[in-house]
Amino acid sequence: MSEFKHISVQQTAELIEKDNVVIADIRDEQSFAAGHITNSKHLTNGTLHSFLQQFEFDQPVVVVCYHGNSSQGAAQYLVNQGFEQVYSLDGGFESWRKQQPFSTDTATNSTAKND
Repeated sequence: MSEFKHISVQQTAELIEKDNVVIADIRDEQSFAAGHITNSKHLTNGTLHSFLQQFEFDQPVVVVCYHGNSSQGAAQYLVNQGFEQVYSLDGGFESWRKQQPFSTDTATNSTAKND
């Protein structure tokens, strides 16, 4: 794979159900603490090296940012590092939190789907 792909909230939820995906959240510390996809990894410049060492290049990775813009550059970076299946979450965490449950540093929150 030479480029990342886009992925919807629903497709990401399906990958999570299969337990076959790494969610890499690139937002700032406070935003991540306030809410993130359950079991996601907080990917920062400081954690990048360990992230690259921890996961296999053939494991799917979904990159999450605020609105789905910054994640595209980070997703392409991971592709360039050798990851084979990299996705950018369309709409970012803001779309996720409107449609799916999420976690905070202290508890799990449920959000109703907004139609």
